[in-house]
Amino acid sequence: MNTQLESSKYPQYDHLYKSVVTSPAGSLTIFADEIAVKAIDFSDTHPAENENSVSRLAAQQLKEYIAGERTEFSLPLAPDGTDFQKAVWASLLEVKFGDTASYLDIAKSIGNVKACRAVGAANGKNPIPIVIPCHRIIGSNGKLTGYAGGLQRKTYLLALESKGDIEDFSLT
Repeated sequence: MNTQLESSKYPQYDHLYKSVVTSPAGSLTIFADEIAVKAIDFSDTHPAENENSVSRLAAQQLKEYIAGERTEFSLPLAPDGTDFQKAVWASLLEVKFGDTASYLDIAKSIGNVKACRAVGAANGKNPIPIVIPCHRIIGSNGKLTGYAGGLQRKTYLLALESKGDIEDFSLT
């Protein structure tokens, strides 16, 4: 799945402010408007040419998270999505740092136990990964399942949160 938010493909992000954070899991570009974070992309193809206070705050909090100094985010968020997707993403915000949940857990939390596949689809469309912690969602069998940023990044993020060995992490 291509998660790049290229201007030509996603014109709705052309006008947004951008900040870039580098991490062992790759570069992250934060997209924000004047009020809230709109998206985070696992890519450095978007120069941070026009930061604002919202994108800078998000960048600072992501740096603290990556350094192991932050376990929750305090940011204004405004992801674009359907009402169902927004309900799933709101439920993801309830999964705390260091914990995991299954797609079934999220489906139950939004009141629709039969919506596991739809929850998975909404999880994959999350435009604000890490902050809206879709990486904390695993299969009911406890196994890691897909992640829009790639399973290596998901493994890194879960290890970071469990204080696992991340010293030698590499995407290659």
